[in-house]
Amino acid sequence: MEFKLDHAINILSRTPNVLRSMLDGLPSEWISMNEGETTWSPYDVVGHLIHGERTDWIPRARIILQEGESRAFEPFDRFAQFDENQGKSPEELLRTFEVLRRENIDALRSMSLRPEDLSRKGKHPELGQVTLGELLATWVAHDQDHLVQIARTMAKQYREAVGPWQAYLSVMQK
Repeated sequence: MEFKLDHAINILSRTPNVLRSMLDGLPSEWISMNEGETTWSPYDVVGHLIHGERTDWIPRARIILQEGESRAFEPFDRFAQFDENQGKSPEELLRTFEVLRRENIDALRSMSLRPEDLSRKGKHPELGQVTLGELLATWVAHDQDHLVQIARTMAKQYREAVGPWQAYLSVMQK
């Protein structure tokens, strides 16, 4: 599917509501459980999304628009949430994400991007040359990836409780 900015904004704008619907008011065991060693809980994922809102998508878009490939993006710390969010409540994380996402959507809109801007290039520290369109499409896919991760992590909490129905639930197989 071809990337369309208006579709991306529409989808990105929905993620805070989806997260709130999935997580708000749940007992802590549902929010803090993970799938095992080296995996993330829903709480960790929301923290990761917050870090991305602060340091990834819009800052990198600005680098592409202002400096192109002359300046590589700062490396992204995929594990920063473990230090940044200690002691914060799930409600605080959800609220922070909502505020940051709204600000970033506003910033994206204020860029008044034209179709030709989407082919402008930047330099990723690991992947090399990337385009603004690829960055923005990845932002959308990244949200969806982590929503799936949260749903899978939560579903697996009932892995034993579903008994023989495990065989019919693909979410339990991965």
